[in-house]
Amino acid sequence: MLATLGGALALLLGLAVLLLPLFLPELSRSRDAVWGALVLLLGLVLVTTAERLTGAPMLGVLCGGLLIGRLGAEVAQGRWRQLTAEEQQRLASAERWQQALGEAGSAAGRLLELVNQGRSGAGAWLQQQQRRQPRSSGKRWVRPEPPPSSDDPVVVTSLAEIDALIEASEEEPHQDPASTGNDSGDDAEGSSRTG
Repeated sequence: MLATLGGALALLLGLAVLLLPLFLPELSRSRDAVWGALVLLLGLVLVTTAERLTGAPMLGVLCGGLLIGRLGAEVAQGRWRQLTAEEQQRLASAERWQQALGEAGSAAGRLLELVNQGRSGAGAWLQQQQRRQPRSSGKRWVRPEPPPSSDDPVVVTSLAEIDALIEASEEEPHQDPASTGNDSGDDAEGSSRTG
């Protein structure tokens, strides 16, 4: 419970530190984005692993959160004190906040415009890529092979060729190559014995 609550607070604090240059540029510094990202990461870890943090680890997380909060408050007070009296009064005025919110709204509008332009550009590119690719008819192109010579073994590439080879072999009289070899061998042996 405490880890989830601390994680939610850390997420809010990290987001506030990240948005500080947008809303309060007078109080922001150059490395605030890094610190805001680290606090966001801490909040994310606390929220996702809340059920594992019990006992002593939870006490350590609680003490770490209190230290981070105390140091953050001191940094904020130090930055506030560095402002002049005019800047402090200006930060309290409604006109300044309306201006800051207007700038944030225009920045968000520009960001949405860029996102829409990118999305429409990506859509046009995808349509162009789809038009470039030929539509497949389901047939595959096979390179024509030269006709086989009498020395080459027979290569069968389709069922029709298999059927034609079977029919051709059934039409020819079947001769056993072993029997023809033995007959000629017997004749040669018989002629050598007689001679």
